[in-house]
This record gives sequence, C-alpha cells and structure tokens, in this order.
Amino acid sequence: MRQELQSLPKTLAEDVARNLVMVARLLDEDPEAAYGYSRVALRLASRVAAVREAAGFAAYANQKYSEALAEFRAARRMTGSVELWPVMADCERGLGRPEKALDMAGAPEVHKLDKAGQVEMRLVAAGARRDMGQLDAAIVTLQSPELASHSVQPWTARLRYAYADALLAAGREQEAREWFAKAVESDRDGSTDASDRLAELDGVEFMDALDEDEDETGSGGDVEGSSAEDGDKD
Repeated sequence: MRQELQSLPKTLAEDVARNLVMVARLLDEDPEAAYGYSRVALRLASRVAAVREAAGFAAYANQKYSEALAEFRAARRMTGSVELWPVMADCERGLGRPEKALDMAGAPEVHKLDKAGQVEMRLVAAGARRDMGQLDAAIVTLQSPELASHSVQPWTARLRYAYADALLAAGREQEAREWFAKAVESDRDGSTDASDRLAELDGVEFMDALDEDEDETGSGGDVEGSSAEDGDKD
C-alpha cells in the first residue's frame, strides 16, 4: 500500500494514508465511520488500487454489496490479482444471487488462490448452497482435507463453525455439538460465538450478575409494585 501511495504527491499521499489507517482501525468496531473515511480516501485517490480495495471492504462491512462489488472489481482490474475473488462472490450472495456465487466458486480463478483463499471460497460456496435451501450440499461442500486436519490454521475455527452450523440446520444435532466443540478448541482469538452455541446445545443458561445484584438491592418498594416490574421484564 505504501508503494502504491508513492505515485501520489507527498502531501496527498499522507492525507490518503491517514484515512486508510482510520478505515482499518474502525472497520470492525464502527463500520459506518470506517465507510466515511473510505469515501474521503476514494475522493482523493480513486486511481490507487489499495484505496479501491479499502473502499470495497468498508462498503461490504456496511452491507452495501453492490458498491463493494464495484470497488473490488476496480481493484482487481488495477492489480490483476485474484485474492478478492471470494469476497466478490460473497457480495453476489449479498445481492441475492447465490447461483452467481457458485459459478465463481467453480471458476479457474479459484485455483490461483492461496490456501486461505480457497478455504474462504469454500465457505462462500457452502453459504450459497444454504441460501438455495441445499443443506446437504452445503455440508458436503465444507467436507475437505482442511476440515479434517488436526492442525490449527487461521481459518480452522470458522470452517469448523460453518460445518457445525450447517449440520445443526440439517437436524444433525449430535454431530453439530461435536463440531461446535472442535470450533471452540481452535478459536484462539474469539472470532466466532462457538462457545455460546455449544452452551445453548447443552442447555446452559447464563444470567447477568449485574441484573441479579439490581434485583437484590432494588426491592425496597411494596410487593405489588415489585411484582409488576418483574412482569414487565418478562
């Protein structure tokens, strides 16, 4: 990205870089704000591939799939890279075109992706199958050497989670529980809610300790008033 920005005058490059940094910082916690910064960068340097890519991810995070797809396509034309292929296919899903996503999953570009990109493409394809109501096909799509491997890679937790979720949707609860447990084992950075899903399957309910404290310390009124408030909470 720094190399791409060198094509710009120094002051302009610095302005664009600041906006791109803010996009990266805010993308997960405040997608709307990240989108605003990406639009500023886009106005300043629309001919820089990194800017188009950042604008695409910001639009994608805000579910602006048509806009995201246009930006990803522009970035791909500029660089010739296929690394954005899976997220482009997922944009097609977001636009209600799962068939197009599946076509992309079978395209020659997929063979040019690295291992992480191929796994991502498999996740998108499985999601497209589920969009079309093809649960068994989604399960089969996710079955792969990467899923069966005991080694933990950056994509392992998400792949196991997607497989567990597909099994559960197909009514295969016991198998789903097993794979949610495997997802928990590999989810080192909390990228999924696999632990919550596993607890739900096991019938474990969590209570908010703060709510319990409020109930114990805030019951100073008459009995009828307290009961009415409890009923409202239910």
